Amino acid sequence: MNVRGDSIKIFGCNGNKQLAEQIAGNLGLELGKSEVNKFSDGEISVRINETVRGGDIFVVQPTSYPVNDNLMELLIMIDAIKRASAGRVNAVIPYYGYARQDRKARARDPISAKLVANLITSAGADRVITMDLHCAQIQGFFDIPLDHLVGMPLLSRYYEQKFGKGAEDVVAVSPDLGSVTRTRAFAESLNIPIAIVDKRRPKPNVSEIMNIIGEFKDKKVILYDDMIDTAGTITNAANALKEKGAKEVYACCTHGVLSGAALERIEKSAIEELVVLDTVPLSKEKVIPKIKQRSVAKVFADAIYRIHEGLPVSKIFEY
Repeated sequence: MNVRGDSIKIFGCNGNKQLAEQIAGNLGLELGKSEVNKFSDGEISVRINETVRGGDIFVVQPTSYPVNDNLMELLIMIDAIKRASAGRVNAVIPYYGYARQDRKARARDPISAKLVANLITSAGADRVITMDLHCAQIQGFFDIPLDHLVGMPLLSRYYEQKFGKGAEDVVAVSPDLGSVTRTRAFAESLNIPIAIVDKRRPKPNVSEIMNIIGEFKDKKVILYDDMIDTAGTITNAANALKEKGAKEVYACCTHGVLSGAALERIEKSAIEELVVLDTVPLSKEKVIPKIKQRSVAKVFADAIYRIHEGLPVSKIFEY
């Protein structure tokens, strides 16, 4: 895919430089020349080493770990490009950090997802492109256009090739009630039934399995979620499914955050294989045999091409 003209440029910060290069490559472009470093006191330093005047500029940066450094890199890069007289600045955020702080769960809680949206807008972004927000309502936190991409078709294609479509011995499983809608869409794309894990969460990052709704005994099950962070929910669900009669347990998600004791839990769990997308880069220590990664570069490249050319982005997902 080659975009027309030289008005479009792709820049990448340090959050996922490899993905930025792959997106640019899919568009037949080279990554824009820039430097993102730190001063000795920890302040972020950004330098744009080519002209962006009047251009349609896309900055690729997930706000994953280290979250605050990556967020500040994105904000300062947007500000630098805006002040260099770019025609339009598009923030490409494959993983949107702070998305789980989208409401006041208790008195005096912040709504950090809204604050981050305000910061990105104030920095000078004209548009945001992201994938699988933890809560779709976060789209409404932005006063600028936002394109919300989905990773489900990439994952469903993987399992369609692995098990076939409409396989009678495969069941999609939602690891909690909050993931039922996205798991139902995943199951429909594969033409397989759905089961639901009902759990109680006594405190943050601690979950307790209570009940499993649906038929799954002697079948292969695929746990599907938008993100896996500490992996407590997904591994507890996997172990419960295995103990209660599942033949094999697989898991997949869009965002493999995998913080804390996640890797240890996954290694010890009943999960045969975990498939994640590369919205969050996997560090060397996270590359283990159980984990496979699929690329979102082509999806983002298609979206960028369509936005630049003024075409509908929704066409990407007619799968």
